[in-house]
Amino acid sequence: MAKLNFHGRHAFRLENEYLRVTVLEQGGHIAEVFHKHAQVSPLWIPHWNSIEPSDFRAEHRTIFGDGSDAKLLAGIMGHNLCLDIFGAPSIEEAAAGYTVHGEASILHYQIAEVHDGLTLELLLPLAQISFTRHLQLHGETIRVRESIKNLVSFDRPIAWTQHVTLAPPFLNPATTEFAASVGRSFVAEDDPGSHAYLAHGTTFKWPNAPGKNGLFCDLRKMHPSAPASGYTAHLVDTKNEHAFFTAFSPEFRLAFSYLWKTADYPWLGIWEENCSRQSSPWNGRTVTRGMEFGVSPIPETRREMVERRQLLDSPTFQWLPANGFRDTEYWIRSQMADQLPASIDWPSD
Repeated sequence: MAKLNFHGRHAFRLENEYLRVTVLEQGGHIAEVFHKHAQVSPLWIPHWNSIEPSDFRAEHRTIFGDGSDAKLLAGIMGHNLCLDIFGAPSIEEAAAGYTVHGEASILHYQIAEVHDGLTLELLLPLAQISFTRHLQLHGETIRVRESIKNLVSFDRPIAWTQHVTLAPPFLNPATTEFAASVGRSFVAEDDPGSHAYLAHGTTFKWPNAPGKNGLFCDLRKMHPSAPASGYTAHLVDTKNEHAFFTAFSPEFRLAFSYLWKTADYPWLGIWEENCSRQSSPWNGRTVTRGMEFGVSPIPETRREMVERRQLLDSPTFQWLPANGFRDTEYWIRSQMADQLPASIDWPSD
């Protein structure tokens, strides 16, 4: 394990002959999964200057805005954790210090090297949840194990989403291909950007989403022209014990996948931003696709999540019991390939 400066941020790194994995000390983001043969990391590094969340001051709002997402945007990179909300806080929660997607993406993690990898530990003071993440390298794959513990003596509804965001140079809206083990799907009622190309509030079956122009859009690729934006929620295929998504870059001949247990994370959200948002810090320059797997389908407030209760006949949150404990496991696989893999097998390790 090496401690280093990564784009102006304090970070820790694991690597082997295939991969270089960089994790931010503040926010805990998996900022980089660099494949040494392909010479690229698929994960998003924003074009704006990143700062440590602890350095955020009132003057930074001129760059990152006045919303509850400002502190998150100031430090976001790659794969960030959404816990224990997925979306915006309520007005009262924001006044109490909650940020968009919860406090896990802005706090300082205790990071330590263990004999077989890297361990991150965190106490969420507002949510009263403790969190642990353990990363191990196995060739071209990364094994990630996470656990949370409820520190209060009452049952509570929670969101828990792995917010994985891809970007250029790996991501090319015209050529990057996607596969996912999903079926029934839904276009969100509200668009996260300002140039929606899908018909809001409609159901469909992957990959053919209804467009605003009356035609169907194949979500196995991004909308090829800018500006464009959208968010869709996808129920993973419950016939299988494990679920996955893969993004394939023909230019880099690299297939980048996440694999997880269906029971842990039954939803996959797909967020597209193709030079749609004009306000600062976006400034019409951002090209991203978020592949966000979790227990909730739609980014929304905690109250909205609970009141929605179900989407596509499936729950929109999970219960964390009083003083209860939950753990998950998922894998990140980055491998050289000549074409998009049709499916991904669960690793044997």
